[in-house]
Amino acid sequence: MGIVSLLILGLIAGALAKWLLPGDDPGGILVTMLIGVVGALLGGFLAGALFGADPLGGFFELSTWVTAVAGSIVLLVLYRVITRRRRTV
Repeated sequence: MGIVSLLILGLIAGALAKWLLPGDDPGGILVTMLIGVVGALLGGFLAGALFGADPLGGFFELSTWVTAVAGSIVLLVLYRVITRRRRTV
């Protein structure tokens, strides 16, 4: 999968993660979508390392989307925990 398709996948995965986990995030939708790009990379890396899969092999494969959205959700939750901790301190 090329760089452009990976970026598009990550942006959409970030938007889906935001849709699945609604709430007030510092930084808004742009930061959430950037988290999606990093989450897509993280999800693909972890799926490859843990299961020996090639989840970022094709843009239209279900495993690609599942790992990208799962990685985005994990990073979005971590982002919320970190920013919430800074606001309360």
